[in-house]
Amino acid sequence: MGRRPGTVPATMLTALALAGAIGPFATDTYLPALPLIVGEFAVSASTAQLTLTAFMVSLAVGQLVIGPLSDRTGRRTLLVLGSVGTALAAVVCALAPSIWVLVIGRVAQGFFGAAGIVLSKAVVVDVGRGTGVARAFATLMALQSVAPVIAPLIGGAVVPFAGWRGVFWLLAGLSVVTAIGVVAVVPETLHPDSRRAGGIRATLADMRVVATHSPFVARVAVFVFTFGVLFAYISASPFIYQDMVGLSPTAYAVAFTVNALGILVSNLAGARLVGRFAPERILATGVAGMVTAVAYLVVVVALSPDGTLALAPVTAGFIALTLSIGLILPNAAALAMQSTRGSSGSGSALLGAAQFGLAALVSPLTGLAGRHSAVPMLVVMGACAAVVVVAVWAVLTRPVRAT
Repeated sequence: MGRRPGTVPATMLTALALAGAIGPFATDTYLPALPLIVGEFAVSASTAQLTLTAFMVSLAVGQLVIGPLSDRTGRRTLLVLGSVGTALAAVVCALAPSIWVLVIGRVAQGFFGAAGIVLSKAVVVDVGRGTGVARAFATLMALQSVAPVIAPLIGGAVVPFAGWRGVFWLLAGLSVVTAIGVVAVVPETLHPDSRRAGGIRATLADMRVVATHSPFVARVAVFVFTFGVLFAYISASPFIYQDMVGLSPTAYAVAFTVNALGILVSNLAGARLVGRFAPERILATGVAGMVTAVAYLVVVVALSPDGTLALAPVTAGFIALTLSIGLILPNAAALAMQSTRGSSGSGSALLGAAQFGLAALVSPLTGLAGRHSAVPMLVVMGACAAVVVVAVWAVLTRPVRAT
């Protein structure tokens, strides 16, 4: 029996999910190794964290370059080149003789890794139609959610035996597998007749049109600032769980994995709900849950003024947060991308660049008060959630129109 019109084949979605998962996997796998990097290169923790910030910034810039370029040249070749480039950059990181070579390697890894993130979304829009797009995005993000679930556990298992360099050898191998998967099951999805003409000036014009399309802006704001809430948690969680709750690095990896399962579960549930309920309704439900979870965490921290936190209430808040976020992100992405058909590469680039650009900003903000305070994390979460609430109101009152 053939697939329904407007749906994306499962094998293609799996390959695209693997390509798009390089970003979170390359982040979460090596988090347990940061103390070892500090020790080996004799640098401060903040200097070692530059490897994370540089990766995020490069990931954002890479999407701004690769996305619009794909609207002109097609998707498949850039996907393959991105996977190969990510593998080579991981090898540079694994062999890095100094912290600065490691930072350079991470910059390259972020730039090439951007191809999988930006183009996986563009390919879904090329192939999918109607509710098939929203369903495909929910499935895609469910598959990609496996990365943050298993990455800390894999990193925690690799680092004791192979050191932090072993993590990057693992990432190199994964990138090679990704390239093989793309070559095998992802055809070129952008027909030559649908490609945009012109050079840099035309590219910038396309991006300006997309970036000023108000329905797109509202939906991007929901996606990006929801991701800001999520990344505030990701950035602060090692210190909250290890310094404030008192968990060991191994126990932290388990707690992080349990929390990440929330996104996976709600992504899978969301994929089944699409078609029964409008994406906007699922989106609004997720936002209500996220705001409630943030408010609950504020109460938990306020009731613990001495800087120590209990495991159960903190984990309950984080699970509620990730369950809610898993309903928001795929629907916000699908609604945003549906409003850019015809310039989906540019739209995906702007979506991804804003997403990881905000993540790069959020990461240092959550640590402003030191390792024993959750207040900066909650301030960032509250500010991002407030923007999301305003943006959701705009989404619900402004219909999607193609650019």
